[in-house]
Amino acid sequence: MKGLAVILVESKKPLVLEQIEMPPLTFGQVLVKVLCSGICGAQINEIDAVKGPDKFLPHLLGHEATAEVLEAGSGVKTVAAGDRVVMHWRKGAGIEAPTPAYASRLGPINAGWVTTFNEYAVVSENRITKVPADFDPESGALLGCAVTTAFGVINNDAQLKIGESVVVFGAGGVGLNIVQGAAMVSAHPIIAIDLYDNKLALAKELGATHCINAARADPQPEILKIVGAAGVDVAVDNTGNIKVIEQAYAVTSARGRTILVGVPPKGQQASIYTLPLHFEKILKGSHGGNCRPEYDIPNYVRLCQAGKLSLKPLIGRRYSLAQINEAIEAMRSGGVAGRCLVRME
Repeated sequence: MKGLAVILVESKKPLVLEQIEMPPLTFGQVLVKVLCSGICGAQINEIDAVKGPDKFLPHLLGHEATAEVLEAGSGVKTVAAGDRVVMHWRKGAGIEAPTPAYASRLGPINAGWVTTFNEYAVVSENRITKVPADFDPESGALLGCAVTTAFGVINNDAQLKIGESVVVFGAGGVGLNIVQGAAMVSAHPIIAIDLYDNKLALAKELGATHCINAARADPQPEILKIVGAAGVDVAVDNTGNIKVIEQAYAVTSARGRTILVGVPPKGQQASIYTLPLHFEKILKGSHGGNCRPEYDIPNYVRLCQAGKLSLKPLIGRRYSLAQINEAIEAMRSGGVAGRCLVRME
């Protein structure tokens, strides 16, 4: 079987659209047809090689999507042919299988345990979670990373409580869901910070009580005007910008939690005063919100079905697979509020 795929051939260069050939399944692998994929800032970081030289070029990309199972390899027990699944990068239930290599006219193409910028994919069983057959594929794609990471930050990393204050630096796909999750647990105030008014307007719709455009005002004094000199209970950075990280830490109260979702480029280091960490202040890095996909995704599906969680407003623009570079540039420019989605049809 062959299908189109987007390939990162060279770092810091446009992605290449090529046909790839599916390898035969081995123990624990699953063949899926990708229906709809989100684009995360992590893919831009991969393209830009922010963690250093890429040892796996050329390779496939993407880690959040909705798909249909076409075939399950030996040993697979959690899904079967015909199932609708959410594809995710966090480990879930099942086997972690060997990573596949695809054939193409460019030669062998590497891939991780899950990739989603391709019409068909061979993935590890533990990177997919079954959802109802009629669950909206666009909403399902967001459950692969944007929602699960954000709600995990709220529930697991920050352990945000009713009535606590929170500031969210960066209102992209994850940041907007952190705002929405904070509203769902009745945090107050909920302060969203970004450089773009369109993103802040969407943050307001999703539950932000205050919005600050950091291109026009220094956020730190503005935050303290809202919450008082003691600072916020929780500050979350999604940007990976070291100056923003320093500011997020600075506005966190002596008993508060600073949660880092974004990762700075390799070699860049933030500078903070560590004494408060010896008492009750917490500085913590998040790894996908420590979500458990096999438990969390079914919970969020139920919330969607009950009308308690709405993901459609988070969809900014839709693209075809052939338009992937256009979508990446739209994300870089800040012109899209919400998640960019790739629909395979």
